[in-house]
Amino acid sequence: MSYQVLKPLVVALAVLGLASCATVPRELAGHYAVITPQQASAGGVSGTQVRWGGKIIKTDPGRGETCIYVLGKPLNSSDARPRIGADSIGRFVACHPGFYDPEVYAKGRELTVTGTLQGTVVRRVGQYDYPYPRVVADVIHLWPVRLAYRGYYGYNSSFYSPFWGLGYGPWWGDGFYGGGFYGGGFYDYDGGDDDD
Repeated sequence: MSYQVLKPLVVALAVLGLASCATVPRELAGHYAVITPQQASAGGVSGTQVRWGGKIIKTDPGRGETCIYVLGKPLNSSDARPRIGADSIGRFVACHPGFYDPEVYAKGRELTVTGTLQGTVVRRVGQYDYPYPRVVADVIHLWPVRLAYRGYYGYNSSFYSPFWGLGYGPWWGDGFYGGGFYGGGFYDYDGGDDDD
């Protein structure tokens, strides 16, 4: 077999191998209550141990502690990272002693926290008074910025066939994922597209 035929197979196997290695970070491991922020916003669950995550809405350093307001998302079972594209499961606020820089813990960044529920904190969301369940956080795990794939099917700068037309071919691109079967490339994932 030629290298060009084997290349996509090697890349696919490497991606599968890396995906199978994903594990929950040690500081986030454990057993936690199966309750969503939306369910907890009704109150009556103080003292419950939770592991929640999502996208940062706002980071608010205060005197002695920082509170991070989060749009909750379901977590992946493999690594406890918020799931891409998942619907919100409610908002929450995680507070931890010390200073967390709002430029680092910025809007749109993903995090996962573990801690104990302690009542709710009411904040305005538009014209609505929203009860954020308050997590007294033991761990605040900020995830690295994702690299997301942006594909543009059909483009190929290195292949020409009169049967497919200029720049188009049966493999759509010049390499596998970023030039191969799909074309396109990678770009930094912003993730800050959710409303306040």
